[in-house]
Amino acid sequence: MAHRRQLSKASGKEIDIDVLVIGAGPTGQGAAKRLHQIDGPSWMIIDSNEVPGGLASTDVTPEGFLYDVGGHVIFSHYKYFDDCINEALPNETDWYQHQRISYVRYKGLWVPYPFQNNISMLPKEDQVTCLEGMIDATVEARVATSKPKDFDEWILRNVGEGIADIFMRPYNFKVWAVPTTKMQCQWLGERVAAPNLKLVTKNVVLNKTAGNWGPNATFRFPAYGGTGNIWIKVAETLPKENTRFGDQGRVQLIDADNKRVLLGDGTTINYQKLISTMSLDYLCEAMRDEELVKLTKGLFYSTTHVIGVGLRGARPERIGDKCWLYFPEDNCPFYRATIFSNYSPNNQPAASKKLPTQQLADGSKPSSSEAKEGPYWSIMLEVSESSLKPVDQANMLQDCIQGLINTDMIRPADEIVSTYHRRFDHGYPTPSLERDGVLKQILPKLHDMDILSRGRFGSWKYEVGNQDHSFMLGVEAADHVVNGAAELTLNYPDFVNTRLNDERRLVDGAQFFKSMKGIRNEGVALRPKGDAGAGASKAGA
Repeated sequence: MAHRRQLSKASGKEIDIDVLVIGAGPTGQGAAKRLHQIDGPSWMIIDSNEVPGGLASTDVTPEGFLYDVGGHVIFSHYKYFDDCINEALPNETDWYQHQRISYVRYKGLWVPYPFQNNISMLPKEDQVTCLEGMIDATVEARVATSKPKDFDEWILRNVGEGIADIFMRPYNFKVWAVPTTKMQCQWLGERVAAPNLKLVTKNVVLNKTAGNWGPNATFRFPAYGGTGNIWIKVAETLPKENTRFGDQGRVQLIDADNKRVLLGDGTTINYQKLISTMSLDYLCEAMRDEELVKLTKGLFYSTTHVIGVGLRGARPERIGDKCWLYFPEDNCPFYRATIFSNYSPNNQPAASKKLPTQQLADGSKPSSSEAKEGPYWSIMLEVSESSLKPVDQANMLQDCIQGLINTDMIRPADEIVSTYHRRFDHGYPTPSLERDGVLKQILPKLHDMDILSRGRFGSWKYEVGNQDHSFMLGVEAADHVVNGAAELTLNYPDFVNTRLNDERRLVDGAQFFKSMKGIRNEGVALRPKGDAGAGASKAGA
């Protein structure tokens, strides 16, 4: 048996709970929301942060610019997720709806996303290189008898050598901070567009561009408070007596043998089942389980730096209504830029607010330190880091600003009134070649101890790491704990990503009939059948 640290009988307060949920990001809140709806076992959700949200939080600079923890937008594969989000932010005025307008910056051009479908926008010599590679790839794919062994081979088979060298290889290295040869390809699913050779050739000849592609072609964004406000509001729908946030919710030690968790304030929680959304490596360290800790060394992740630049002036016409932009070239350290001020006018200060200029974009000092009015706009950048891709953290902010100049996003004389830089150690869970073999060992071992590790880093599956996926990983974990239900999102990512998952609703049959029973008991006359049905539909919409 693996050596694990055990808790001695604590002198502090003890709490007995059927199901303990660790972490109040989307996954933890999904589990808590479902447990509250089921209204069966006793439960509690804990988090070391005072403000819930986890990796879906939002920061505010002293000057009043908002930045999410990376590029988050709301699009959904699940009705249950929609129900819970709509319950938390129910009004039309709570949201802005957007069409994704996304481009790749290449040789001074804005190429519509996805790049591989729009090579008609490239210089002629690059068009030829890309088409030749796609033709070769199409021919080779027809005679291939085995699946691609890694992401790099998948790229070559799908788009050919030309697009691989021009875009896919350099861009993905900037994102993942590992070469494509060290990544598997089972995670891809709907995340990478496979081009249609005939359509691409037709567009090249006719000089046309391809339309929007992908699950996030349309999305919505909160009017106030950034993405983090969604999860603050969802958490507010949970009973406060079931939550412990802040140091009183910080995990010091997990005694898996005796099913006890020691918290930061000395409280011990005794549980029957544990749903953990901690990063899998941190979980195993908190358990002091040497065997599991050793296994987690086979998992890889990249670190994400989020950079924010707030500028004075009207948004330039060349930026327009662009949403997020991709940068495969080496003239800037960032791989993606989000025009965050386009998502909501409340993501930056009001134009009437007076702010001093901190610096000009070229690094020079402003001629005056006087605070002046706006308007203002903002850009959010993401930079990856790993042992295979080290970064100059001390100079990253200035390097990113210079990268914005190099890519014509901003001009040297632009006034910068606010900057932001935050490093997130666990940014992307890497779908490495070794990942699935490690997970097949760790997750069942934890399950045997009545621990379900779920979430973006809890189950370490990037392909189900969006907000809707993460939330439903928690919902399905709760259902599994309570009634043994299958966890489709965890185990069958391709299945849930290619259909509308509407089996669960926030107001389901049980809740509806229970509410009707309550109305009957109070002696209130029921409305006609049609009206009652409409009411139930509206409540679950």
